[in-house]
Amino acid sequence: MLTVVDHPLIKTKLSIMRDETTKAKEFRESLDEIASLMTFEVFKDVQVYDSTDTIKTPTGIILPKKKLANKIIIAPILRAGLGMVDGVRKMIPTARIGHIGMYRNEETLEPVEYYFKLPVVDNPLVLICDPMLATGGSAVAAITAVKKRGYKNIRLMCLVGVKEGIEAVEKAHPDVDIYIAAVDEKLNEVGYILPGLGDAGDRIFGTK
Repeated sequence: MLTVVDHPLIKTKLSIMRDETTKAKEFRESLDEIASLMTFEVFKDVQVYDSTDTIKTPTGIILPKKKLANKIIIAPILRAGLGMVDGVRKMIPTARIGHIGMYRNEETLEPVEYYFKLPVVDNPLVLICDPMLATGGSAVAAITAVKKRGYKNIRLMCLVGVKEGIEAVEKAHPDVDIYIAAVDEKLNEVGYILPGLGDAGDRIFGTK
């Protein structure tokens, strides 16, 4: 299922990121803030339970401490996905972090996995992060890689995407919910999202 997280604060921060004059520092800060805002939608249906730990309120009342039923794993697709990790972790400080490395084979244009490491925990919910959902190739490959390791509860969080990429993920992995901040118009001839925001990795890390 596709969920477009349509919120005024996300729209204004995304507008900052789309501006070609925005520097890397402000670009990273806006991405970080959007990722935090999106977590409210991404995790709104996660169950909580009363743990055996207790808290005491200032009025002297003893209450059970609420905890998430799932152990959250944040799994960024390297390298641009790293820019979304801190925003999610600010909302869920106990989240574990994994990494999924993908590069595109220049001959076949297919994504190739070069690194994979996720924490092993009980009852995991894996959130795959990547700012851009263009053709969908990397996202599909990353989800496939996660499933191959035995993880079943998987969600995908992206910043901007296009119909082509969304449909590719939905077709390959109909059981994975997709959360996105904006659905853009189309891809250009070299696979960039239009209007998009350029190369997210380069803009996050200031490498261009």
